[in-house]
Amino acid sequence: MSAAELAGTAPPRRSNGVIPGFGLTMGLTLLWLSLIVLIPLAGLFFKTAELTPERIWTILTATRTLNALKISFGLSLIAAAINLVLGAVVVWALVRYDFPGRRLLDALVDIPFALPTAVAGIALTTLYAENGWLGGLLAPFGIKVAFTPLGILVALIFIGLPFVVRTVQPVLEDFDHELEEAAATLGASRWTTIRKVVLPTVLPAFLTGFALAFARAVGEYGSVIFIAGNLPNVSEIAPLLIVIRLEEFRYADATTIAATMLVASFALLFVINGLQRWSQARTGRAS
Repeated sequence: MSAAELAGTAPPRRSNGVIPGFGLTMGLTLLWLSLIVLIPLAGLFFKTAELTPERIWTILTATRTLNALKISFGLSLIAAAINLVLGAVVVWALVRYDFPGRRLLDALVDIPFALPTAVAGIALTTLYAENGWLGGLLAPFGIKVAFTPLGILVALIFIGLPFVVRTVQPVLEDFDHELEEAAATLGASRWTTIRKVVLPTVLPAFLTGFALAFARAVGEYGSVIFIAGNLPNVSEIAPLLIVIRLEEFRYADATTIAATMLVASFALLFVINGLQRWSQARTGRAS
């Protein structure tokens, strides 16, 4: 027996739980992730590694490939940023105010989750076409949405908004209102209270929602191809280009583009997760 145990200061030992322990759960986790995620991704990189660096560079620097990657990543970032703002407004209204139809509005947020992507694409195309309800109103002003990059942006905003709302909503619901009241009692303005009290608490959730919305938008296919027009170098997304290369039996081109998208997406998500951890650490020190 150690001196700490004799003195009565040793931490209590953890008793064995009823549920399986660390070894079994970790083994099942690694097995599942390997079968579903790691092995398919490894196959993708192994296939790409068969190519020479010159061949990979030729595929990636092709004009059509660069434009497709630019459209996919550029519009995905813009859509995620817009959803960050729109999601904040929607969450604030749902959490802080009680109004008729609030539960219905809360349920409508989940429609992009349940709606098949092809159905969403057809609905958006019908709505924003030049003879559609909204497209007809925008046409006299020279604004064309369907079959343009703007239509892609609309589709990405549609499918990404729920990720921000559902990520931030529980955090804002659990926020202690007494902190706001204390800040107001000390003379803080509304903007100061939001910036100094509310925002630091919900910022990690906002960053998580942004990352999820971006990741969803980058890989979106079904809802985009109907409204995009799919014109090469104009409104063609990278996932569609991968499918086209597979249909042309150009597997090297397809795997190279897919691997590039995977690496770029992982790098951006790594940066966003780093910002999230920094924000959480900063909030913990502040508290």
